[in-house]
Amino acid sequence: MEYTISIQKDAKSGWYCGQCVQLPAAISQGETLNELMENMKDAISLVLEYNKEQLKKNTKGEKTFYRKLAMA
Repeated sequence: MEYTISIQKDAKSGWYCGQCVQLPAAISQGETLNELMENMKDAISLVLEYNKEQLKKNTKGEKTFYRKLAMA
């Protein structure tokens, strides 16, 4: 899966700050673009895991099934 990252470079520190467009809660920073992108992978993974745990918590005891949805 691919994600789009909105990136800004801080004028004072020179660090890169990023936010995932599809998962706005996934935010990170890095001294270099490569470091930022690696940190964003971690941030996205953490948000996805959190969302999964919240879904489990909110649907506890209910019959749940899943289907994949492809977007063009």
